Amino acid sequence: MELSQLPDATLVQHYRRGNEYALEVLIKRHQAKIFGFIFSKLDDVELTNDIFQDTFIKVINTLKTGKYNEEGKFISWVMRIAHNLIMDHYRREKRTVIHNDTEQTPFFSFLKDDSDTVEELLIQNQITEDLQQLILELPEDQQEVIRMRLYQDLSFKEIAEATDVSINTALGRMRYAIINLRRMLEKKQISLSI
Repeated sequence: MELSQLPDATLVQHYRRGNEYALEVLIKRHQAKIFGFIFSKLDDVELTNDIFQDTFIKVINTLKTGKYNEEGKFISWVMRIAHNLIMDHYRREKRTVIHNDTEQTPFFSFLKDDSDTVEELLIQNQITEDLQQLILELPEDQQEVIRMRLYQDLSFKEIAEATDVSINTALGRMRYAIINLRRMLEKKQISLSI
């Protein structure tokens, strides 16, 4: 079987065993989606190229040092890296708005303005950490749809295709995930607002 026909997890294993071409296949397979995701947040081709390259430098370093944890899908992991690099960029630049933020991501209203106090930034970081911990307590299928929707900015159609379920199933999982998150917030008396 040709490398281009192998699933992501198998290509990762090939790359970790020294087959450099396996990584090239992975990059080509996912570059449009990753590049599009980064560009949708930055709206700057040059900066998008830089962050795209930084993303894969991190991917390569993590794979080569053996620190890659094969839980979940490769593309989800790469998208998380890209998302974190975008956040790092905005923190460095002290920018206040993430372009094209969607109404479906109300949990993440990062940095309202650059007059935030250190205390407000610490609270925002705590809110993000609390939410991430709560997401880990959800059933795996609900965690997956939350990550793809909130962190990767995928449409429900893309989520349905990636997880091999109907759009209604993807929407249902998201609905139950939100219901479960609300219950956990109430039970643990956690607030996601400043």
